[in-house]
Amino acid sequence: MASTVINVPAQARRGEILEIRTLIRHPMETGFRPGADGRIQPRDIIQRFSCLYNGEQVFSAEMFSAVAANPYISFHTVATESGTLSFHWEGDNGFTQTETAKISVAD
Repeated sequence: MASTVINVPAQARRGEILEIRTLIRHPMETGFRPGADGRIQPRDIIQRFSCLYNGEQVFSAEMFSAVAANPYISFHTVATESGTLSFHWEGDNGFTQTETAKISVAD
């Protein structure tokens, strides 16, 4: 399991624009670089990231081999109601990681 950092405000006002920041520790090996033995290291990248807000997708991204190790993703959404943000990463070699964060929205 990869280590993640997720920054979501715990509380917000309805209609407020939220900045959400995520970081996941992952090597993002391109599949083009030789290792110490001279052989090409196998590709190992995160291919997709998505965020659901109470089950509705609010952001998604596709990643490719040019993305740096430990990808940092920042995006914005609007606070509509209290609930759960679910973050999901998918990658090569069956890699998946899901994390959640709660948010409380007041009028």
